[in-house]
Amino acid sequence: MARPPSWAATFHAARDEALLAVRLYNGASEVRAFEGFVVHMHVAWLYLLHARFLRDGIDFRYRERDNPRRFVRVDGEYKRWELARCVEKRWPDPNDAVRKNLEFFIGLRNRVEHRHARQDKNLALAVSGHAQALLLNFEEEVTSTFGNGYSLATALRFPVFVGTFTTEGTAALLRLRAQLPGNLKHFIADFHDGLTDEVAADARFELRLRVVLEQVQRGDDALAIQFTRWDDMTDEERDLVTELGRRGQAIIREQKRAVVGHGLLRPHEAEQRVAAAIPFRFTSHHFLRAWQIKGIRPQNSDPHPERTDERYCLYDQLSRSYGYTEAWVKWLIKRCSAVEGFEAATGRAPTLKGSEKTVDRNVPGRITAAGP
Repeated sequence: MARPPSWAATFHAARDEALLAVRLYNGASEVRAFEGFVVHMHVAWLYLLHARFLRDGIDFRYRERDNPRRFVRVDGEYKRWELARCVEKRWPDPNDAVRKNLEFFIGLRNRVEHRHARQDKNLALAVSGHAQALLLNFEEEVTSTFGNGYSLATALRFPVFVGTFTTEGTAALLRLRAQLPGNLKHFIADFHDGLTDEVAADARFELRLRVVLEQVQRGDDALAIQFTRWDDMTDEERDLVTELGRRGQAIIREQKRAVVGHGLLRPHEAEQRVAAAIPFRFTSHHFLRAWQIKGIRPQNSDPHPERTDERYCLYDQLSRSYGYTEAWVKWLIKRCSAVEGFEAATGRAPTLKGSEKTVDRNVPGRITAAGP
C-alpha cells in the first residue's frame, strides 16, 4: 500500500471540521449553533490552507526574529501560521472576495465566541449569506486544490425548513435580525463600509439567492432539489434569470405594479435603524432628503406613486404609504458613516452625535459650528 501524502491527515481533519460546522449550523435546537459553525469553519479553513501549503512545500512555521534559522516553539511544538496569516499568503490581493469573506468571519469569531448566547440565532440570520459563501468557498478550494473526489457534495444534504417561504416567516426573521446587540451591528456595518462595490456584490463574499418554488413532474432522472450555476447556463437562460431578478418582487400587468407590504420598514423605523448605526445625527429630514436625492420613490403629489426603485422602496396601495427595504437601510448606513458620503446622500453636512457642531470635511479634524 502506498504511503499517504504528507498533507492527507491535515486535509481530512479540515474536511471533518467543515462537516461538523454544517451539522451545527443546520441543527436549530443546538445551543450556540451558529457560534459552533463559525469556530469549526475557522479551524476547517486553517487546516485546509495548511494542507495546501504542505502539498506545495511552503513552510508555514514562524521563525525567530533574532535568528531566522531557528523556528519558534510553544510548549515544545512549532508555532504555525494562524488563519489570518495563511489567508494573506493564499490571496495576496487585499480586495479578493474570498479573502474578505474569511477576514469578516475572523473578526466575527473574536466577537461571538463565549458571548451573545441569546443572540446566536439572530446573528445567523443577519449573516446567512456570508455563511453560505464561506462554505461554498471552502468547497471550491477543496475541489480546485485536491480534486473533485474530495467534494463535500456527497456528504451534505439540503436542510428542510420554512424560513422565508411564507410571509409570516419573513416578518419573524426580520424582527429577529433587528434585535442584534449594538456592537455586532456596528462591526457588520463598519466591515461592509470598507468594501469596494465589486467585493460587496461578489457572491464569494456574500451569497444571495432567489428561490422560486416550482412543482415538477416526477421522473427517473429528476432530483428533488436542483441548483444551477450561473457559469453552466446558456445565454438564453441567463437572460431569463436576469429578467426575473430585475423584476424582483414586482408583477407587471397593464403597466401597474403590484405592491408588497410584508417585511418592509416604516420611514421612522428605517430612520432609527440608520441613526443607531452611524456616528452622526440622522433625523427624519435627513431621511427625506436622502430618498429625494436618490430618487427611489415619487413625490407625494405624483400621480403614479407605485413607480419606485423596488430595491429600496415599495408602495402600499391599501394604506397609501411607502415601505422601505433592508437594502435601503444598508445603503444609507454605508454612505452616511463617512463625512463625504453623508453629504452626498443627504445634501447636508453631518453633525456628531451629542454635539451642535458640524464636521468640516475640507480640513481634517476640523469641526465648525452648525448653521440654522
